[in-house]
Amino acid sequence: MTSIQSAGGVTAFGLEADTAVTRIGYGAMQLAGPGVWGRSGDPGNAVAVLREAVALGVNFLDTANAYGPRTVNQLIAVALHPYPDGLIVGNKVGADRGPDRSWVTDNRPGTLRRQVHEALTDLRVPASELTYLRLGGDGQAAPSDVPLEDSLAALMELRDQGLIRRIGLSGADPGQLRRALVMTPIAAVEDRYNLLDRSCAGVLADCEAHGIAFVPYWPLAFGQLAEHADLEAPARRLGATHVQVALAWLLRRSPVVVAIPGTSSVEHVRSNVAVGALAQLLTDDEVTALTALTDESTAALNRPTQSTLDALNDLAVRTASA
Repeated sequence: MTSIQSAGGVTAFGLEADTAVTRIGYGAMQLAGPGVWGRSGDPGNAVAVLREAVALGVNFLDTANAYGPRTVNQLIAVALHPYPDGLIVGNKVGADRGPDRSWVTDNRPGTLRRQVHEALTDLRVPASELTYLRLGGDGQAAPSDVPLEDSLAALMELRDQGLIRRIGLSGADPGQLRRALVMTPIAAVEDRYNLLDRSCAGVLADCEAHGIAFVPYWPLAFGQLAEHADLEAPARRLGATHVQVALAWLLRRSPVVVAIPGTSSVEHVRSNVAVGALAQLLTDDEVTALTALTDESTAALNRPTQSTLDALNDLAVRTASA
C-alpha cells in the first residue's frame, strides 16, 4: 500500500505499488436524469461537477453502464477526455435496466463482454482501468443464476486481451470474495456500508486482511445522515456538516476505505473533498462512539437495515416516476 497526500490532504490508497487513488473519490450516479435514467437535465452543470472534482485532486471515479443506461459514461468522456494521468474510472458491468427502468442483474458472459466494449466506446479508452462485476442479492436487484466463476472467467479473458487492467466486485458477500480470490486478484470491492447500515462489515474485514480497496456505496445512506442526531456534537465541535462527519468517520473506520460520495452540486464536491483533512480531526473517542452505533457482529449483505429498505423504496419510486 502506498501513502501519498492527495485530495483534501488524506493519504491515498494503493491499488498497486505504482497506482494510488484518492480515498475521497466521486460517485457519478447522480449525473444521469431522474431515476438514474436518461441524460442529465443540466449537462453543463454535470460537466462542471466532474471537472471540479478532478481539479481538486480526486482521481477515482465510480460509474456503471446501467447509469442512464450509458449516458453517465458518455458524459464523463465529454467532461474529462483526454483524461489526466493517474485517473482511475471504476465501471460496473453485470447490472442492466429493464424496459420498465427497473434494476436487473445479468452476469451472463456474453452480456459482460458486450458491456465492457460499450464502456470502452462510451469512455473513449482502449482499456478499462477497473471493471467491477456487479453481483445481485444485496437488495437492489435479484442475484444472478450464473455461477460466479463463469462470470469472472469472462472478465479474466478480457483482461488477458488487454481490455481490462483490474477486476473488482460489487455487491459481494464474504463467500463470493473468497471464491473470486481463488481465481484472480481483486483490486476493489464496492459494497453497501455506512453509519446506519454495516451489512458488509465482514467483507470490509476481509479487504483489510488482503489489502483490497473497500469502496462503500451509498456512504451517506441515501441522504439519511444529513440530520442524524449522533453527528451533531462532533459536527458542532469541528464546525462541519453532519454529512462531512459521516464521511470522515468512514475514512477513519479503516485505512482501506475509499469513499465515493455522489452529488450534482459543485459546492458539495468541494465540501466532500474537504473531508480528507477533517477526518484527521475526529478524536478516537468520537470514532469509537460512532462505530458503536450499530452492531456489526450480526451484519449480513442480504439483510438490509430499515434505512436501506427505505432508500431502496425511494429509489424505486424515483425510477418509476422518472
